[in-house]
Amino acid sequence: MTSLWTFRTSINERVVAGDWVELDNEQILRVLPRRSALRRPDPNGREVQVLASNLDLVLLVVAIDRELNIRMLERFAIMAYDSGARPFVILTKSDQNENLDQVVQETTLAVPGVEILTTSSLNGEGIERLREQLHEGVTAVMLGPSGAGKTSLLNALEGSEELTRTVSRGGEGRHATTTRRLYRLSSGGVLLDIPGIRLVDLLVGQDGLDETFPDIVALGEQCRFRDCQHDGDLGCAVQAAVASGELTLERYENWKLVHDELEHQEFRRRITRSPSPSKRKRKPT
Repeated sequence: MTSLWTFRTSINERVVAGDWVELDNEQILRVLPRRSALRRPDPNGREVQVLASNLDLVLLVVAIDRELNIRMLERFAIMAYDSGARPFVILTKSDQNENLDQVVQETTLAVPGVEILTTSSLNGEGIERLREQLHEGVTAVMLGPSGAGKTSLLNALEGSEELTRTVSRGGEGRHATTTRRLYRLSSGGVLLDIPGIRLVDLLVGQDGLDETFPDIVALGEQCRFRDCQHDGDLGCAVQAAVASGELTLERYENWKLVHDELEHQEFRRRITRSPSPSKRKRKPT
C-alpha cells in the first residue's frame, strides 16, 4: 500500500486491511469509521492491535488432523463476537480424521449457536458450501493458528496456487502467510488472509464472552444473588451444574479463565485512568 499511496501526517487512524479511506489523488486523508474491527492487545502490552476491519464474517479455521484445541476455539469465537462480525467455524483436513461426528459434537458444545462446516482441500468436501457464504458484498477474514490450512483453503476456493510451506502438527514451522492480504473472490466476496496466531490474548468486552458462553449466562440467571461470581458463592447455579455434570468442569474453567482475564484488564484500565499521586491536586489546609 505504501508504494502506491502516501499518508497525510495528521491521519486519524492507522490503516489496516479492510479499511475504507478518503483519498485525494494518491494521498490518504483519513480512515472512515469502522463498522467492525477484529482486535487484540498489541505485543507491547500497552496498545490495541486491529487485525482487520469492516468484516461481515470471521472464519474460525481449525485443523482436525490433530486433537481439537477447545480453549483456542472458544477464544477465537470471543474475538469474532467482539468484532461485531458473525463467527463461522471451518474444520479443515476432515479427510484425515476418522471421528468427524465426535469432533463436530465437541465443537458444537464449545461454540453453541455457531454454524460449523467440515472441509477438505484435498477432496473438496465443504468447499462449495463455503463459497456460497462468500458471495458479493461479504468481507470475511480467516482466523486460525499456523498449519490450520488457511492458504490451502483459499487455493481450493479459487483454484489458485498461493505459496504454502510445511508446518508441523504442533503448529511449528515456517508460516505460509506472513502478511495480511485481501483477495477478491470469484464468488463475489472479499477474503482476508492474515498470519497464523499462536497465542490468543484477548482485549474484548463482556458481550463477546457472554455470546460464546450462553449456557453459563443462562445458568447464572438462576443464581441466588444477581452479582454472583460463580466462584464459591452461596446458591450458585453454575457451580451446581458443574457438580451435577450438566456443565463440564473444562468449560467452566475456560470461562473462568477469560472472565478473570477481562476483570484484570478492567482493573489495569482503571489504574491507568487514575491520576498518579504526584498529579493529584492537594486540598488547601
